[in-house]
Amino acid sequence: MKFFYVFHAKTIKQLTLILIAAFFTAMFLFMETTIHMPVFSSKDDPKAIYKGENDIALTFNIGWGDEKAEPILDVLKKENVKAATFFLSGSWAERHPDLVSRIVKEGYEIGILGYEYKDYTELEADKIRQDIAKAQTAFAKLNIKDINYVRPPTGHFDKKTLESAKRLGYTVVHWSIDSKDWTNPGANAIVERVGKAKKGDIVLMHASDSAKQTAKALPSIIENIKENNLKLVTVSEMIANASTSTEEIK
Repeated sequence: MKFFYVFHAKTIKQLTLILIAAFFTAMFLFMETTIHMPVFSSKDDPKAIYKGENDIALTFNIGWGDEKAEPILDVLKKENVKAATFFLSGSWAERHPDLVSRIVKEGYEIGILGYEYKDYTELEADKIRQDIAKAQTAFAKLNIKDINYVRPPTGHFDKKTLESAKRLGYTVVHWSIDSKDWTNPGANAIVERVGKAKKGDIVLMHASDSAKQTAKALPSIIENIKENNLKLVTVSEMIANASTSTEEIK
């Protein structure tokens, strides 16, 4: 009987520990999937901006291609969209100075998408700075000034990316809504994904040639945003008008 009691008590203790661990694991997973939490650190550590507080920022990456940027600009003009942010690679900008000029003349903001299509997490800090600086030189030659933001070409970044950008005077901008338009899932699927955007969201879209359905999806996306009484702004306007959510990468 004594052996049974000891065995029974040990089993209960083990089961209790397992249940407690399972409870906290489930709670962590629930919070991770339902709550978008920024990671806070000291105020001087470099961080990436991924979300604002008010309005919505449509952002378009262009790293390559000759065909899709102009139709997207045509849609934005037709839909009377006055604010958007285009992250352009320096190499693309050099090859398309007329489109870069049009983006500026129509009042849209420009950010840097590196120079070449490189994964910054696979580069040393000096190589990251060289790539950003090369893009900086390309835009300077096109007389594009006052660029404040960088988006890593592949979307992947780490702490050395943030520090390298900050050292050159730039802030890294990520996103909170990914349209996945480059996968060409169909215009309706793109509209549905972006339709989840709420005030403060930064939306990732593409105007490279791989995104074949973005222009078709844009009118419905813009209509939905207007119907929800949300205002389209540039990344700079979003940051200037309210607090932003930032994430530290270790």
